[in-house]
Amino acid sequence: MGEDVPLASLFGLLALLLLLSAFFSGSETALMSLNRYQLRHKAREGHRGARLAEELLGRPDRLIGLILLGNNLVNFSAASLVTLIAQDIGGKPAVAIGTGIFTLIVLVFSETAPKTLAALHPERVAFPAALVYYPLLKITYPLVWLTNLCANGVLFLFGVRTGKNEIQALTREELRTVVHEAGSRIAGQYRTMLLSILDLGKVTVDDVMVPHNEIIGIDLDDTDEEIEKVLSDSQHTRLPVYRDNIDQVVGVLHLRKLANLATRELNKSTLQQLLTEPYFVPEGTPLSMQLIQFQRRRERIAMVVDEYGDIQGIVTLEDILEEIVGEFTTDPADEGDDVVSEGSDSYLVDATANIRELNRSQDWEFPTEGPKTLNGLIVELLETIPAPGTCLEIKGYPIEITEVDDNRVRTIRVGVRNEEPPAGD
Repeated sequence: MGEDVPLASLFGLLALLLLLSAFFSGSETALMSLNRYQLRHKAREGHRGARLAEELLGRPDRLIGLILLGNNLVNFSAASLVTLIAQDIGGKPAVAIGTGIFTLIVLVFSETAPKTLAALHPERVAFPAALVYYPLLKITYPLVWLTNLCANGVLFLFGVRTGKNEIQALTREELRTVVHEAGSRIAGQYRTMLLSILDLGKVTVDDVMVPHNEIIGIDLDDTDEEIEKVLSDSQHTRLPVYRDNIDQVVGVLHLRKLANLATRELNKSTLQQLLTEPYFVPEGTPLSMQLIQFQRRRERIAMVVDEYGDIQGIVTLEDILEEIVGEFTTDPADEGDDVVSEGSDSYLVDATANIRELNRSQDWEFPTEGPKTLNGLIVELLETIPAPGTCLEIKGYPIEITEVDDNRVRTIRVGVRNEEPPAGD
């Protein structure tokens, strides 16, 4: 053959085979490196290369069979061609040298370089390759089918079953990682909102409710003047109405219903006619479930009750939405009341404040598992109500008790967090 075909033509054919080998090697890596979710998104947008690539990857055994068939065919043909060229140039001694040089060239130019390029830019390589592989698979299907039949038969003996390759669903934590890694592709505020939505299943109504002792409502046992004052001072559009205490709730009043009433018509009897039935939910209900229940029942406020039916607090639709988007309504008079800065290294904090809200507003990291307030957290750790001046450390934050009532801690002083854990931890 070497005598009939010019040596230059043999080298040209060898170069072509090496290029084909590089194509098969690089395209295989590119197709297998594609992000399946980005691929599906592009395919649904109508990108032809992405659509064909997704279809090919639906049956990876066929795609791999086609690539290996083509890659091995060109590599074996190139090896045979090198042998012929070497014999023409230097006889049998040149064959060994030619084989070594050929192996090095294949490793560098037909394997390592194209695979590295494909791994760095999978879409640029995979989409054009899919346009080639799709019709090529149709042409060579009988041969690929026979090859896969033998290969799948071997896998079957080892208990491996092949079939349609579906994208596996992401877990919540995996999806959190995807959102975190999105970087500049998702604006910071939207990334925070997405993460908050993913965390709704972990947060319960107990974490965001207004606790029992802080509920503002209308006591029907009060005088008319006292009731009118509560209505005029209220910052809320819906108020619970009860007798004597919140556990004796009789309904919920929407203040908008008072708009058409004259002042002289406002009395306890009229108020009771405007009430709607109270909506009760058990403590421990995840916010994700409660949000759905609010939507289904067309409610905006619910009473959180314990296993004995005692009211523990009130949760509103606004409370849940603020868990997603952050605070969007703030009473200027109350803003900053829970935390007062005493300089650059300490804060005076209301110990009855909600831990989750403090962590969010001050970028602190107090534990949220267990007690919902700093008072509860401190009492749980010390197993007693501490005296003023007591000092302790929680999660690296130095804390000094500054004011105590008979049955709870009122205010504390929080210092700058210690990065180094205390000795003995």
